[in-house]
Amino acid sequence: MEKGRKIVNGADAALPDFTTDRFPHLERGDFAVLSDEHLRFFEDLLGKENVVTDPVKVAAHNIDWDRHARGQGNVVLKPATTQQVTDVLAFCNAERLAVTPQGGNTGLVWGSVPVFDEIILSTQRLNEILSFDEVSGVLTCQSGCILGDLDAYVRKRGFIVPLDLGAKGKCHIGGNLSTNAGGVRLVRYGSLHGSVLGVEAVRADGTVIRLMNTLRKDNSGFHLKHMFIGSEGTLGVITQVAIQCSVAPAAEHVLFLGVPSFSRVVDAFRAARQALGETMSACEMMDGECMRVVVDKLGYRNPLQDDHPFYVLVETNGSDAQHDREKIAKLLEAVRSSGVATDGVLASSEAEMRTLWETRLRVGKGLWADGCLYTFDISVPLRMYYDIVPEMTMRLREAGRHVTRVCGFGHMGDSNLHLAVTSPSFDSELLEWMEEFVYEWTSLRSGSVAAEHGVGFKKNRFLHLSKTAPALSLMKDLKDLMDPKGILNPYKVLPLGLTGKSC
Repeated sequence: MEKGRKIVNGADAALPDFTTDRFPHLERGDFAVLSDEHLRFFEDLLGKENVVTDPVKVAAHNIDWDRHARGQGNVVLKPATTQQVTDVLAFCNAERLAVTPQGGNTGLVWGSVPVFDEIILSTQRLNEILSFDEVSGVLTCQSGCILGDLDAYVRKRGFIVPLDLGAKGKCHIGGNLSTNAGGVRLVRYGSLHGSVLGVEAVRADGTVIRLMNTLRKDNSGFHLKHMFIGSEGTLGVITQVAIQCSVAPAAEHVLFLGVPSFSRVVDAFRAARQALGETMSACEMMDGECMRVVVDKLGYRNPLQDDHPFYVLVETNGSDAQHDREKIAKLLEAVRSSGVATDGVLASSEAEMRTLWETRLRVGKGLWADGCLYTFDISVPLRMYYDIVPEMTMRLREAGRHVTRVCGFGHMGDSNLHLAVTSPSFDSELLEWMEEFVYEWTSLRSGSVAAEHGVGFKKNRFLHLSKTAPALSLMKDLKDLMDPKGILNPYKVLPLGLTGKSC
């Protein structure tokens, strides 16, 4: 596939450079090259229609979600059962063929696309819901099920999947587990680690590790399932999951506030947490620049009469509609009377709640209208949560680097900020300069360089800023134990120096 242009969603878009062109000193691992004999084995195993070699169809699987990275994989395999995954990996391990597991390919850290010519192992056909216990609320399914489909399925039965993402219409639950996705309602339903009861995964040599006990209490030794959650396919390919779903709330309310300063944003979060207690399910923040993007680029209307420096969205999930509405209405009155918020609106219908949520969740789509979007997913202590946005603006100006805009939005409830910078077109030198600044800044404030999107290939050279040397050494030992030949998602997560390659 050559550099050039292609049609994406009806629009002409430039193809990203090959990742290997951007990192010319990166060495390919000691892996075999795909042959016709290999392809015949895969076709006999999976059926010819599930071994995709058409360059046009394979191309989409080589390009990451934000269109900043491009691999050179030549085939996409689509197994439909754990046994087929086992047979594929056992063969690849014996033949020393590198494999990149891929779900919905909605990741933002270049973890689900090849770096060189790795085989792409898609979970698209691992999409069966296996069982749902309407007493316990335990959902068991294959890893290729789409998150939004799972949520729709359990909602009909009075439950919800305790994870909600902007990409829920495409992302796969296996990919969510592999990256330990956070989502917008972690403040109420907790992290994915706490909701996953069971995992089935296949090691590089084809060994199936079945850890599908669906009991809430199981202290029979090491909790091995946690090895696979957040490992991004480097230790094994997740094929099945069991999730503890939550009872669907009988009442939902959404409050949208206009706030004069970031210190007041923190005050609003504290007030909401104190006033709403366990019913608060989300607390989201976006700055005024984000609102301008949504209004100017997407044609949305500002829910409030005037523009504000900051906006806060608060959601409650509860069991008593009248009681919950009275509590959140009192919160609105309190933050306005105290000057914490200068304006606010409480949604009066389900349609209004959806509109308020879309105002926040469409920020990323609006930013893409600038041309190119660079996002940085970090966690820092709440008191300094927003400091990097004005500092980034100042540093870019001082360095003479021209961008379209700098803004910030994210999840106040878990101190996760999405710093966003846009420019007319992709600039690899600009990205590398910003990465060095952002991750050093984050580390100096005892933050995490990877809050909820994972590490992938994009951040592995910065992982030492969030992990100690002994911790990184232990990660390498686990990788060597689980995947001695290093065929699973090579070049990802671990710093390249620990995997015997250099960049």
